[in-house]
Amino acid sequence: MESLFGAVGAQTIEGNGSGVRFELNGVVVTFHRPHPDKEAKPYQVRDARAFLEQAGVIP
Repeated sequence: MESLFGAVGAQTIEGNGSGVRFELNGVVVTFHRPHPDKEAKPYQVRDARAFLEQAGVIP
């Protein structure tokens, strides 16, 4: 997701621990990096889609 958000121009703001904040077109969202696996959970994919739609990016 980090690569996708970066590709559409989102700013990445590192948080404490595994938290990462993204800002795009005035919309801010926080995600936690998945661990120990590297796959995003279904709810994270849903939240990522909602973030992109709110920021005006149509997936």
